[in-house]
Amino acid sequence: MIDYLTIDLPCHTLLFEVIILLIILSNIWILRCTGRHTAPSGFPKVSILVPARNEERNIAACVHSLLAQEYSNFEVLVLDDQSSDSTAAILKEIAVANPKLRLLNGDPPPEGWVGKNWACAQLADSAQGDFFYFTDADTVHQPWAVRTAATMLLSERADLLTGFPAQRMDSWGERLIVPFFLWAFFSFTPLALAYRLRLPWLSNAVGQFMVFRREAYVAIGGHRKTADSITEDLRLAQRTKAHGLRWRVINAAELLSCRMYAGFAEAWEGFSKNLFAAFGFRLLPYLFVFVWLAVLFYLPPGLLLGYAAGAVSQGSPLVWLLCIALALLIWLLPYRQLRLPLYLAFLYPLTLFVNELVALRSLWASLRGTLSWKGRQFAPQRWRWV
Repeated sequence: MIDYLTIDLPCHTLLFEVIILLIILSNIWILRCTGRHTAPSGFPKVSILVPARNEERNIAACVHSLLAQEYSNFEVLVLDDQSSDSTAAILKEIAVANPKLRLLNGDPPPEGWVGKNWACAQLADSAQGDFFYFTDADTVHQPWAVRTAATMLLSERADLLTGFPAQRMDSWGERLIVPFFLWAFFSFTPLALAYRLRLPWLSNAVGQFMVFRREAYVAIGGHRKTADSITEDLRLAQRTKAHGLRWRVINAAELLSCRMYAGFAEAWEGFSKNLFAAFGFRLLPYLFVFVWLAVLFYLPPGLLLGYAAGAVSQGSPLVWLLCIALALLIWLLPYRQLRLPLYLAFLYPLTLFVNELVALRSLWASLRGTLSWKGRQFAPQRWRWV
């Protein structure tokens, strides 16, 4: 057993890290290639769709950035999802001077619906555009965002375009929790295979930036087919792949930014809501992934410290050092590509530790049926072993 832990397992982790590194390098290359495009001769109408619930802190900056788009043919639809703060009043004030802004008053979600999914379905029902540009109320968009997104959707002949916004993080809780999901998406989704294989699980999406062709959105059933899903962006991407439609990922950091959560408590609750749900509430794969991540990034430094203290005498310190060096590279490259602060990559052991705790919290809250968000309780979720 000791030989396996000190000799065989570190070699296995080294091999796995090499595979992850190859995925990261190939994804960097693919995203750079995707960024090369030429403007089309004409642009279709784009419906920008924003669900908003208790967003008085963010909604004005978001809507003003969307209304300032350098694009000739668009509409902005914002649905007030029964907010209890001043969101509706702020929107009404902005709408007075902006005819491109259409306000919708959301109905209560029907039984079995997650609130955001119901809000997005109502927005889609009212949209008049050929492209549906879904985004969140906590985003701010560059003036060229819609034009660039439409160009890329057309040039890539995609049915769904998604990507990684720049993340604004103003607290240490956010800095240690928020980047983990983007890092995991970038490091464990081999786009070179995902684009070629019709495997729904080899797909993902970022709900802050999803651009659909209208006919593709209708073909997959839209948000009505993800009514009860907590991770509706992931499910929409999977349904797009399952229907044989074209899904593409871009680095959207130059197009929009987002402050996903304000402070540690919001980030803790938000990712607790999402993590187990992202695995489809499958217990064994979920446990395996987070146990293996702990082994992958904690075993080599643990063995090296044990060797330095004289507690470990077997194995190769050189292999352990290579594992640590590769681990740092595996965190640095995605952080650089996603425009996350590079110093945070050096804190990856702490980032992983905090997110392991979030994973336990997500599992516990899901099994107990106590998940909630923005004052709405989620229905108890059925979990499976695999």
